[in-house]
Amino acid sequence: MVREEMEQRWRDVGDFIREQRRMAELSLRRLSDLAGVSNPYLSQIERGLRRPSAEILQQIARALEISAETLYIRAGFLEDHADAEADLRQAIRIDRILTETQKATLIRVYESFLLENGVRPEELARRTRAASTGDADGTTEPSNPNGGVRAEVISAGGPAGEA
Repeated sequence: MVREEMEQRWRDVGDFIREQRRMAELSLRRLSDLAGVSNPYLSQIERGLRRPSAEILQQIARALEISAETLYIRAGFLEDHADAEADLRQAIRIDRILTETQKATLIRVYESFLLENGVRPEELARRTRAASTGDADGTTEPSNPNGGVRAEVISAGGPAGEA
């Protein structure tokens, strides 16, 4: 059973890498060049046939311009600490200097970066519910059907139409 779970985890890592590569509009060959790994090896990773080291995952993450931590968590090298996200959101919410609008904007920017780095919208909604309710697994029903999450990516240049 454990072996099957590990094999599935590696297939998931490979699927995630392939998805990120396609979103970045990179060919397998181009990503392998950028990451400094062979084309066949990267293909095997994407198909879940190989278990890359943390160093190889870091090279792939760098080439994809995503967080290496994201790949480490998916590969099981690191634990997913949703509590840290809750702590970050809580720290923003209790700040005495920022206005409520600034706090909400900062949280939205953070969430947009999570989406940009591969967190699925439904996972982000679950994490947001967990952070706002203190519910570790995020199963408490939110008052807002979207869990307070706006599924948009905020670009570094600001909303459309701003100079």
